[in-house]
Amino acid sequence: MAEPSVRDTAPGPRTPRDTRRGARAPVEAGTATGTGTGTESGTATEAGSGFDRGPRASRGAVGVAALVVGAVLLTASGVVAGSLITSPAQLAADAGPPPPDVLTARVERRVLRETVVLRGTVVAGQTVRVAPLAAGGEGGVPVVTKVPVAAGEAVRPGQVVLEVSGRPVVVLKGRLPVYRDLRPGATGDDVAQLQDALASLGHGRGDDPRGTFGAGTKRAVAEFYSSAGYDPRPAVADDGAAVDGARRAVTGAERAAEDTRDALLDTADATQVKALRKARDRAAADLADALTVLAAAKAAAGPMVPAAEIVFVERFPARVASVDAAPGSPVTGPLMTLSSGRLVVQGYLQDHQKGMVRPGRKVRILDEETGAELTAEVAAVAGTATRQRNGRPRDGGTGTEGGEGDGPTADGPVGFLLTAVPDREIPAGLAGKEVRLTVEAASTDGAALVVPVTAVSAGADGRTLVTTVRADGRQDRVEVRTGTLGDGYVEVVPLAAGRLAEGEAVVTGVAAATGVSGVSGAPGSPGGGPGAGETP
Repeated sequence: MAEPSVRDTAPGPRTPRDTRRGARAPVEAGTATGTGTGTESGTATEAGSGFDRGPRASRGAVGVAALVVGAVLLTASGVVAGSLITSPAQLAADAGPPPPDVLTARVERRVLRETVVLRGTVVAGQTVRVAPLAAGGEGGVPVVTKVPVAAGEAVRPGQVVLEVSGRPVVVLKGRLPVYRDLRPGATGDDVAQLQDALASLGHGRGDDPRGTFGAGTKRAVAEFYSSAGYDPRPAVADDGAAVDGARRAVTGAERAAEDTRDALLDTADATQVKALRKARDRAAADLADALTVLAAAKAAAGPMVPAAEIVFVERFPARVASVDAAPGSPVTGPLMTLSSGRLVVQGYLQDHQKGMVRPGRKVRILDEETGAELTAEVAAVAGTATRQRNGRPRDGGTGTEGGEGDGPTADGPVGFLLTAVPDREIPAGLAGKEVRLTVEAASTDGAALVVPVTAVSAGADGRTLVTTVRADGRQDRVEVRTGTLGDGYVEVVPLAAGRLAEGEAVVTGVAAATGVSGVSGAPGSPGGGPGAGETP
């Protein structure tokens, strides 16, 4: 008898065995559905566990999986085919050079200034190193005995700034350096300078001619030393012995002359008269000689001004820039630095800069520490190169002074000395400091068209050109005449009116795929041939 199908079999009562078999149906992977009773098959289907969906469900799942795999394989094969197949147009594009990237800048209209930047130092118009060479007491080593002033202090004419071995060092007004002791009887411009300095302090030269150290000047020197609280040094250190001896000689000659005159009057003997006349004449000559010697001794005697005791400073007020001595220290070199006159700024131009700067040019002075700025004017540019100075005042001895800012020791590179005078006084605190100078070497006459220097090129025909870029990318070459150059820009004047205007784009270079910009000779670059779309 044939076994009924699941579809035709009516459900019947479950036995305990049927229930147990129905519970095990999911575990048996669906075999009970095709071979067991209707009850067992219904139980397994209603469980819905997903492990037993019958033969038709299994065949459907396999079909869907096959379709998915096929779609993936088709997609992959399309990708591979697309990567292997290239059109002829693409092949030609890949074989050619990469498209250049044109670099541009805008034409500007403004005042263009050409500047020269250099380092400078704030110095006084005059710097003097005080290095007295006075002898020590009783032939010993000179020693500083008093320092009445301090660094930064102002000094006045006639003021004692040092005392060495009990002798003063005094500041007077004058521009000539002291190079010798000034003694009675001396003549010259330095004597005239001393007379003028003493007269400004109220000690006139009397009847002495200007430039002659006579009796009136001796009187003035004695008065000056007395007002400073010191005795002047005698010009002849013999305690007056020379003058006393000359006076005695004059007295003796006077007596001899008088005796011969009396003897001549008392005798009538012709023979004696002749001898007495001869003696009288000789006595008169001896007296004249003695008087001459006395006059010379008197002229040489009197106060003198030792070179070690005086310092001439050109302008006042003067300042004590530094003090390198203390009471009790031996004199082995410069003891003090004085500065006088208006503060100026000095720097050194290199050879390629000298031709760009001339007197009268404007200068900006910048103190980089504080940010303070001053304006100045170039006062002088040296015509010959000199060795740059290292900032230390020059050792010139007492009274030795330089010209404008002459102070630093020349031991640096060679350059051309530039001196800039500020429009207003430089604060005293900047003396000796290093600053930055920006010199306006040239400027345009008002606002002008300017472009970066890289925008200007020279054509093969010798013309100077700039290349403009239109809005549509086309390029035009414009012939120009260049002018002032400064700060990376150059003034340009188009030879044809209206060919160049403010705001237009000009080519400054070309950046190729390698990233190199401004390649000389590249199409469309300065100095290169025409680029794509360029109109000559």
